[in-house]
Amino acid sequence: MLLVVLIWGANFSIVKLALVQIPPLAFTALRFTIASALLMLILRWREGKTSLPPGTLWKLVWLGVVGNTLYQVFFIIGLSITTAANSALLVATTPVMVALLGALTGVERLTRNVAAGVALAFTGIALVIAARGITLSRATLTGDALVFIGVIFWSIYTLGVRSLPGGVSSLRITALTMLTGTPGLVLLGVPGLLGVEWKHLDARAWGGLAYAALLALVVAYVLWNLSIRKVGGSRTAVYTCVTPLIAALVAWPLLGERPVPLQGVGAALIVVGVLLTRRKVLSAEY
Repeated sequence: MLLVVLIWGANFSIVKLALVQIPPLAFTALRFTIASALLMLILRWREGKTSLPPGTLWKLVWLGVVGNTLYQVFFIIGLSITTAANSALLVATTPVMVALLGALTGVERLTRNVAAGVALAFTGIALVIAARGITLSRATLTGDALVFIGVIFWSIYTLGVRSLPGGVSSLRITALTMLTGTPGLVLLGVPGLLGVEWKHLDARAWGGLAYAALLALVVAYVLWNLSIRKVGGSRTAVYTCVTPLIAALVAWPLLGERPVPLQGVGAALIVVGVLLTRRKVLSAEY
């Protein structure tokens, strides 16, 4: 999981460098086409041909659209116009959003720890977004908002996955939802793909695409699934709290995004909020 955190933390900056030459939606279309094909091959190798429980296929289709098509569209466009550090911190609030939406829909009970965690995390979000003070531009604010909307879609996806039958493996869910989410991304990415001057792309663009597809999606997802099987989902998810720190440290030298103290305070509140929302589950797993 530490390797996964390093891969995902660096991914924000590496993708931003690639987006300078490849339009966001075109980049995402290529990335998911490559990753979904590889994950389906891995699934076939690991599990072979197995039938899905009745009614599961259509659930996987809408989960793919929500968790990959919609989430990725908002995330990648938002990332392209805001900072890598802000994007990582906003994505790190996913467990908090899952707890809040779960409570609002009756899937989970809103405990005192969850309520406190939600309050702290949203305070942290406000500080992160306001950290640049008078230099905050309309573009970066819009980017932050788009990334956060993406987080809401990913949280809905996460809650939806919990409703799937227990006989479907996490690897199969990941591969099939990525496969069902890819057509929409390709359709949206076609205009950008047609406008790319492929012969002018340099190593940053091709390297960023390879990293984002092979490492950030395929390798990291396989390791994530393995960790869930070994130590449980909640203990695995806690490691993602470290991702924003890695993202900020990588963005500093690569993108010149110098962190400010207020941003650090906001990050600390988000991490504490995430840990509070997961406290009960973590105690049970330990």
